[in-house]
Amino acid sequence: MSDFFAAQPAGAPGGDGSGGAPPPRGPARASRRPRPLLMAIIVVGAVVLGFSLFSGIWTDRLWFDSLGYGSVFSTLIWTRVGLFLAFGGLMAVVVGVNLWLAYRMRPMFRPHSPEQANLERYREVVTPMRRLLLVVVSLVFGVFAGTSATGRWRTFLLWRNGEDFGRNDPYFRRDIGFFVFDLPWLHFLVDFSMTVVFTALALAAVVHYLYGGIRLQSASDRFSGAAVGQLSALFGTFLLLKGVDYWLDRFDLTSQNGGLVTGMTYTRDNAVLPGKTILIFIAVICALLFFANIVRRTWLLPGVGLALFAISAVLLGGVWPGLMQRFQVKPNEADRESTYIGANIQATRNAFGIDDSRSTSYAASTELSQSELADSAATTEGVRLVDPQLVSDTFEQLQQVRGYYSVPDVLDVDRYDIDGTTRDVVVAAREMNLAGIPESQKNWSNEKTVYTHGYGLIGAFGNQRNAEDEPAATGGEPVWAEENLPPNGAISESQPDGQYRAQIYFGEQSPTYSIVGKRSGGNDVELDVPTSDGDSPSGSTSTTYAGKDGVAVGNVFNKLLYATKFGDANILLSGRVNENSKILYDRSPRERVQKVAPWLTVDRDALPAVVDGKMVWLLDGYTTSDKFPQAQKRSLEEMTSDAINPRSAYATLPTDQVNYMRNAVKATVDAYDGTVTLYEWDESDPVLQTWEKAFPGVVKPKSDIPEEVLDHMRYPEDLFKVQREMLARYHVLEPRTFYEGSDEWVVPTDPVDSRSSRKQPAYRLSVAAPGADDPVFSLTSTYVPRNRQNLASFMAVGADASDPETYGKFQILRLPGTQVPGPQQIANNFSNDTKVAAALRPFIQADANVQYGNLLTLPVGGGLLYVQPLYTERTGGDGTYPLLRFVVASFGEEVGIGATLSEALENVIESGAGTGTDTPDPTPDEGDSGGSGDVGGTGDPLPQGALELLQQADAKFAEADRALADGDLQGYAAAVDEAKALVERALSSQG
Repeated sequence: MSDFFAAQPAGAPGGDGSGGAPPPRGPARASRRPRPLLMAIIVVGAVVLGFSLFSGIWTDRLWFDSLGYGSVFSTLIWTRVGLFLAFGGLMAVVVGVNLWLAYRMRPMFRPHSPEQANLERYREVVTPMRRLLLVVVSLVFGVFAGTSATGRWRTFLLWRNGEDFGRNDPYFRRDIGFFVFDLPWLHFLVDFSMTVVFTALALAAVVHYLYGGIRLQSASDRFSGAAVGQLSALFGTFLLLKGVDYWLDRFDLTSQNGGLVTGMTYTRDNAVLPGKTILIFIAVICALLFFANIVRRTWLLPGVGLALFAISAVLLGGVWPGLMQRFQVKPNEADRESTYIGANIQATRNAFGIDDSRSTSYAASTELSQSELADSAATTEGVRLVDPQLVSDTFEQLQQVRGYYSVPDVLDVDRYDIDGTTRDVVVAAREMNLAGIPESQKNWSNEKTVYTHGYGLIGAFGNQRNAEDEPAATGGEPVWAEENLPPNGAISESQPDGQYRAQIYFGEQSPTYSIVGKRSGGNDVELDVPTSDGDSPSGSTSTTYAGKDGVAVGNVFNKLLYATKFGDANILLSGRVNENSKILYDRSPRERVQKVAPWLTVDRDALPAVVDGKMVWLLDGYTTSDKFPQAQKRSLEEMTSDAINPRSAYATLPTDQVNYMRNAVKATVDAYDGTVTLYEWDESDPVLQTWEKAFPGVVKPKSDIPEEVLDHMRYPEDLFKVQREMLARYHVLEPRTFYEGSDEWVVPTDPVDSRSSRKQPAYRLSVAAPGADDPVFSLTSTYVPRNRQNLASFMAVGADASDPETYGKFQILRLPGTQVPGPQQIANNFSNDTKVAAALRPFIQADANVQYGNLLTLPVGGGLLYVQPLYTERTGGDGTYPLLRFVVASFGEEVGIGATLSEALENVIESGAGTGTDTPDPTPDEGDSGGSGDVGGTGDPLPQGALELLQQADAKFAEADRALADGDLQGYAAAVDEAKALVERALSSQG
């Protein structure tokens, strides 16, 4: 390369071999120097940009170290640096060498022509700065290439640490690990190499053209011999790499999307695969022709070869497969594709963990008798009636305590051991909401150093009832399992000391960052828990964070780093930031798990739980791939989206299309000190084993999961929704039936929101399998046939991680011939039922808003029972919230309504027996509350005791009407409940 930097060749007065007088000197160099002010601006800008970049990297290092995951940061940063240097350096060297060669081999003399005369002006500009241009161009392309390579750290680490799956694909007989771990990296290497060679080819051609090695307007000798040799060598290398690319493309056929199924099909196996093999040989032959052209230096044979290669690529890659598909496959597609469909079914069920699932024929009964109801009492008494999506406002209004606390829009369902019985509990964390701070108190010190954390768990029994010896809920409000501040209730009482550490510094709604820690000997400044006993003048107690996580910001350097990171000079200037201060940020549990394990896809749903005297968040992490051979590929966002979560973004995935998914890891995040702990879950997952080799010591063994934590771990919701989407088609095991689509199911649209086409969510509740005595905590869903609305099947999966006998076991009840209404049809029945309309009429007349809760499905009495809570909410005014008023149930064609599920089921039975129309409604209709002395339309006289009870009930109904007229919905509901109890006593006295 020394010749490139040498003086101009002798005998070339113009310095470039073109002859002629030396070019005139330009203006004095001093006059072209930038002004000092401009130079200062450039230097300052570079320093600011550099420090901003440095602050982002260094604060990340401090964050990882504060959590004890410094090894993760080190692995990530050095892997990226290594990739940047290796691939950026390769690009820079190849580009630089070829630019030098192109300039070094430029012709010394060029014939005069208009083309060369025009180029001469550019040569005069470029030649004096050729050294700088070579370095700059090489570095620029190197930086772009290196930056692109750093994004491939996942691909590199998977290849570097890849494990075997222990099973081969059915077509190439290679271990699946080759496709998942090796193939993506090999593709990157080949694609990158082709990019490097093509870039060098293009830049070398530009230099040859600029210096006359390529003369496009010349009648003959358009290329110099040196140009032909260099460009031929680069063309030949590119074609050899293309041949290797075709070889790798053969393996991609096993995960190619589109067509009937993902993976190999008849056309791909018999046309595309042989075509790519033929193209490999054609590419190699064309490459040899170009290499021969280095000596022959004529474009005829290479040009002919290249043209034939292009034609072959079109014919073999498109025309031949298209003709085979149209004329050979389509007329007999079911037979031709049968083997490939079978391989796709088997691979898909294995890749998504549903290979053990089997559907069971369930001839659902459509009539429910009293004896069947009694037999199913244990199944129905714990059914979750509290809708986690609707009661957020109820929780907030009744348990918010202060305006600066809030709960999520959609709550969670957990289970707790209450008085020896496992109960479903709807829970929410009471988190800090800075928007609720009074306007007069909104300032930097309060928002960043005082209002730093939430406090405590809120819980309500899912079935809206207390223990047997406690009164039932009145007025439709939840029955609290945990309430108030400081928190108290059955959940607290279940803890070792009857209480737990309730501060929530790390939560789903935590502030962006908070600065905690007081001066030595100073006072606590963080608001802790509001008080109402008058002991505290400020109405609250104060505390100081003492957890492990947090980065020290007591020194000026760290203050400056974080002031730059958050763009907030107050961090540097405020007196609240002292020598003991720590800064807490990246506080969302999902964000923290994603950051310490960036190779995981983290489930959207984080569950707050009280465990062993503290609050923790429980999360699930997935390993995914889009390269599992023959497995069907689908959009993860599409599969996990539903009416509650219409969009699910997974930013860490290289692609949204996946065909392999495992719940590899379960994680906990301490709500107080932010500690993140990862546990193995699917120990047989080769992808997890590979990542554990890449990041040793990050994931703890499954055996280390504390028993108290395991009791609250659940089957992950997003995985279940992916599996239910796949089972909609892949419950079919016979290829011909699969091809015909005659037994294809779909997840029904959500019947609660009739205006939306979004899918019905999956529901967590305790369900008993047919013939089983005890309910099992489960995730449930239903299917309807494609383009139909009747029920096709019911599906549930055991969701209690502490019960290995039921966890992850699928229960699919398919309805072979019984016509059972689907969710949309049931919703229509409920809205048009006269008893339901009569019960809701008083609320509607009082301008209350009626809200239908989640429509639950569960097997009961040899059939399928639908249960839906009905909520009412006062319209207008502040502080409104929904209250559970009624429960609607349906079995077969019959609909029942009551204040409790038991009453609704009794109403269903009475309706089916032909007496439902005369059964007293849950609320009085006009003119039906008079004491006629008849019951059920029998005309038999009532004894005095029963008559007095009905007269008392009539008085209560009248009291309810007055309360309703006054707008007192709570009083109305209480009076109705008392009236109903009196009616039930009267009926009981008559047997």
